[in-house]
Order: sequence, then C-alpha cells, then structure tokens
Amino acid sequence: MERKHMSAFALYQTLTTDVPAPVTKSPLQVADKKKRKKENGANKVNTGKAQFKPDRKKMRKKLMKAAQREESPKGLTQEEECVNGDGEALDALLSDLTKVNNSRERASKLFQWLINPIPAKTFFKDVWEKKPILVQRKNPDYYKGLFSTAEFDRILRQEDVQFGVNLDVTSYTDGKRETHNPPGRALPYTVWDFYRSGCSLRMLNPQAFSSTVWSVLSILQEQFGSMAGANVYLTPPGTQGFAPHYDDIEAFVVQLEGKKHWRVYNPRTEDEVLAVFSSENFDQAVIGKPILEVVLEAGDLLYFPRGFIHQGDCLPDAHSLHITISSYQKNSWGDLLHKVVPAALEIAMEEDVVFRQGLPLDYLTYMGVQNSDKDDPRRTKFFTRIETLMKKLTTYAPVDAAVDQKARDFFHDCLPPMLTPEELASSVQGVSTRWEGGQLIDGGAQITTQTRVRLLRAGCARLCSDGEAVHLYYTTDNSRVYHKEEPKSFEIKAEHTDAMEFLIHSYPKFVTVGSFPCDSAEDRIALAELLFERGIIHTAEPL
Repeated sequence: MERKHMSAFALYQTLTTDVPAPVTKSPLQVADKKKRKKENGANKVNTGKAQFKPDRKKMRKKLMKAAQREESPKGLTQEEECVNGDGEALDALLSDLTKVNNSRERASKLFQWLINPIPAKTFFKDVWEKKPILVQRKNPDYYKGLFSTAEFDRILRQEDVQFGVNLDVTSYTDGKRETHNPPGRALPYTVWDFYRSGCSLRMLNPQAFSSTVWSVLSILQEQFGSMAGANVYLTPPGTQGFAPHYDDIEAFVVQLEGKKHWRVYNPRTEDEVLAVFSSENFDQAVIGKPILEVVLEAGDLLYFPRGFIHQGDCLPDAHSLHITISSYQKNSWGDLLHKVVPAALEIAMEEDVVFRQGLPLDYLTYMGVQNSDKDDPRRTKFFTRIETLMKKLTTYAPVDAAVDQKARDFFHDCLPPMLTPEELASSVQGVSTRWEGGQLIDGGAQITTQTRVRLLRAGCARLCSDGEAVHLYYTTDNSRVYHKEEPKSFEIKAEHTDAMEFLIHSYPKFVTVGSFPCDSAEDRIALAELLFERGIIHTAEPL
C-alpha cells in the first residue's frame, strides 16, 4: 500500500539548530574505471590502496574542519543521566536485566527498550515483516553506551581487525558503488586516511570486539529465536557509502551519532517481498519513489523488513554512526520445508509402495513444456496423481526432526551468553581450583544430590536426535566470532535423556540434582558434573 511521501529536507529545514556552512562534497577519483563483476550485490573489491587517489589535501582540510565543528553531542553527566520517558540509559538497563531471573523475560524487556514507545505486541502484529516504521525520540542519548566512534577507534588500535574480514571501506559516487579494501590488518592510520578521503567504514560483527554489543545481541537472539547480528557504519559528512539495495534480514537501524538521510522504497514486485537473498546494487532510475524519507538523528530508530529497498547518505554538516541489528535470515517456512520435504520423500519411498510405482510408459508424449498447451485428458489425470501423492507426502513429514535441524543451525550461529558476576561465581568459570605458590590449590568444589542447579540460559541447550542417538547441542562454548568454532554437542546416554528434558523444562527454577529422573544417585551426579564442566548449568550458590 502506497504511503505518503515525507520529504527529509522539508523536515530538516524546520529544525532549530545552529548549522555551520556545509562542506562541499568532493567526488572520489578512482584510477581503475574498468567494469567490475558484482559479488553478493557489491562490486568486486579493489585490492590496493594505490588505486584510490582522490584529491586528499583539499578534502582533508575541509573534512577535518567539519569534524572539528560537528563533534558528537555532549553526553549527560552521571547525575543527569536518566530515563527520558521512553527508556533508560543502556548501562543501567543491562545492569537491571541481570536481576531478571528468566533469560526469555530479559530478552523481551531489552527488545521493548530497543523499539520504545511501540509495544512489542503491536510491533509483531502490525509491523514485523510488513512495513517500515520510524521512531524519532529527540533524545540523542537514548542509545548512548551501545557503541561509539571512540570505541571504533579503540578497536582499530587494540584488536586484530582485518580488511575484508572485519572491516570494509566503501564509496558510492556518481552511481558507482566500490569497495577499497587493501590486504592485511586495518590499522588506524590507513583506516582514518580512507575516512578523511570520503569513504564509509563498515565494521562487520562488532560483537567480536565490543562487550556491550555482544551482551545486547546474545540477549536479543532469545527474543527472535534466530541469530541476532550487527554491522556498524561510520560515514563522513556529505558522502554515501552504499548503493540502493535490499537485504535478506529484518533490519533495525539504530542511529548512534550525528545524522543520516534515509530513503526506503517498496519492493518492486511480489517476488521481492520478504526477499530470500540480498539484491544487487540498483540504479536510481529503477527503484521508483520512496515511501519513507527521513533524517535519522542520534537516538532514533528505523526498522524495515527484508526486501524493502533502502539507501542512506550523510548530510553536509554531520558525520553518521549507526549500528544495524539484524535477524531472521533464512528463517522462513520455506527454509524449514527445504529440510522437511526431501526427508519426507525419502521416508515415503522407503515405506509406501505407491511412491515406488513406475511412471506411465507414454508420459513423455504428453507431459513437459513442449506439451503444456495440449488439451489432453491424460495430463489432467497426471496432475491429479501428483496432487494425491503430495497430500499423502505430508503424512511422512518428519517435522520435529526438521525443526531440530534448524535448531542445530541456530545453535551454531548463536553467540555465547555473556555471564553476569553472579553467574561467573556459580558456574564452572568461578570454581577456585588454581595454581598458586608453586602448588595446586583445590577449591573443593563438589556436586552432591542436594546441589541446586539450572540451565545457564533458557535457550543454551537442546536435545536433538538423528534417529540413532540423542545429542545435546549447546551454545556456552561458542565463539563471539561467527562460526569460528564447530557446532558444540555431545551424545547423551539413554538413561540421561529424561533427566535432561526435566532440566530443560524446569528453567528458570533451580532443582536439586537428587530430583533428576535417573536410575541412581551416581547417574544423577555424573550428569550434573558433565553439564557443569561444559558450562551448561550453574548452581544456586557458588560451590
């Protein structure tokens, strides 16, 4: 449905701010003008910094002056930091969330903070996967503490950030989108030189470097039941880093510093609604008119579903820093059926002779594209038979097993939980066994039938069966770096499966090890010790 077009510049002109004279935008001059193949919607990467030769002296002077003029808004002092009526400071919120007993409730509260003042129920009923929505708060400190340009700089200086792996350098000038990643480590001198020259910086998976982003995403993944990821985008004044395109994720654009001019467009066709894959880069001429045009300022939020074309550019008077939180990639009914249907067909052919009966001898004479216009009763009969088999196929669909396959993929994608001080003290990481004074000091930790335990998180462990054995998949040993580790699992003995189900369904309550439905006290303690050593459970009191 067509929405009324809101002009960003009409809105922007009404703002009562003291704005310095705009910085003139200088086009990037790239030596290599050859046509590049597109790869995943982006042009092929330039591999050398030598190919990127803008008039740096002029641009550097102008952009440095602009940077000095448009310092980020001053933060509130600790005494002034407070709730604005829509939410509370992030550090205080995360601290409060550690006191919430149930990790699913924790996720719900954090998501509500993200989208305030829209009620979460309203959002998922009326907005989710349906339409973009804008939240303007007039509070530049609403998302303060999530990420900052200062944190960006710290990561460049202290962490092993690699071009093309953790950081992309991009530009979009005169309708041309380019990537300028040199090989090797992204050192501050090189990165900030690109920025001064008018390039945008995209940090991939900032959760690998930022504890706050890690904490937020590890909580939100329980809200979505799907991987929660993020990218950070830093854009110089008066520039644009990316061409119009759509993505295959649900996107929450969180404006952290400065401001950015956004345009969002409807999917061009029904085929692009809730897109399965991200798009190529589009020319401006083929995307139509925006349904939403706005200037996002610090503290604002923009959400749009997968398939909605979008582009963002910086105004001349301010840089932009935003983080895009994403989820629901490859998490559709169709993605589940990709796993259900082949397995169902395999089972049906094993168990039902109807699926093994041969095709008609002459079916090639009346079926196929070359025969599709024929008015032949045999075609009608053929389609009727296919329809009957498809309906019957559902009776063989191993839906629960397919869901477990999806769950295994999700668990591999998941971030590990970020533990609170209390959880650290009561988990395997807090046991005081250590080497001290030239000898081993035993902390004396011992699990008994009276020890009260529970899962570390509601969604940190799951039983899955491959038909022959039952395995427990878990997230507590995952890496903050996406898929750096193999999926974590181990086989559960048959005598332990009931106890494991009992423990999973008991969350968030602590239960005694002695209440595990096992055959003996030794079995109960053996299971508890195994789960404790893997970091899957923690105790009500430190051991």
